[in-house]
Amino acid sequence: MKIGKQIRILRKEKGITLDELSERSCVALATLSRMENSKMTGTLDSHNRICKALGASLVDLYRELEDESKTIESVPRTKRTEHFVHATKATYELLVTKTLDKKIMPLMIKIKGGGATQPEENKPGVEKFIYLMTGSLNVKVGDQSYDMKRGDSLYFDASLPHVLENKTKAELEAICIVSPPAL
Repeated sequence: MKIGKQIRILRKEKGITLDELSERSCVALATLSRMENSKMTGTLDSHNRICKALGASLVDLYRELEDESKTIESVPRTKRTEHFVHATKATYELLVTKTLDKKIMPLMIKIKGGGATQPEENKPGVEKFIYLMTGSLNVKVGDQSYDMKRGDSLYFDASLPHVLENKTKAELEAICIVSPPAL
């Protein structure tokens, strides 16, 4: 949603005309009109004055704003560039770009036969989800051990110590989602 649309919604909820809002906020009528019609966004100062005139907070004004360009990202397999080796036989491949701008971090984990990731223990509040696409995987989380087969999934608090291990000879592939992103 654009800022002008949100101003119009808040203004109409209060039953205030554009002229009245201009008078109360000391923002020019033409400026308000341009803002409401998405011709301009205004400044933080004008937003603050508009909010005061409407008896609203900046949070109310900005609550519904989103950058639509961030909501969709397509990354073809051939365009993935960020890989990192997690251990001698384990690699992680980032499935999106700009991971720190996102709420989740999706990864492709590949572990060669007999390989394992390094033991991890993320900060409190980090969660992980693993979906095993091929092979078999043993995941140790805290003092528990989980044997996973193709199609199995596991969700856990990543602040617990954990390690992923491939006890077979064949390479495995799994999708791992970390939230919030943690590198």
